[in-house]
Amino acid sequence: MAVEFDIQKRWPELFAPLSAQQRKIVVNALASSWHEGWVPNREDVENLTDLLRGAIDKAEYDRRVAGAIERRHAHAAAS
Repeated sequence: MAVEFDIQKRWPELFAPLSAQQRKIVVNALASSWHEGWVPNREDVENLTDLLRGAIDKAEYDRRVAGAIERRHAHAAAS
């Protein structure tokens, strides 16, 4: 696990369109999972930032998350 959690430096373009409050929400949501051992990836961060800035609705967010989970399971099964 990385020693420092600075997700905004890793993908600043995903955070640029967000308000300060939206950034805080995203960072807090991701940090809680990071503390449990999850390593953030761009796809997950992009999905969450898209949802918060209104680019996608909750149904699309859920669809994207389900698709990502399926791809990860398929990849793990193939390994």
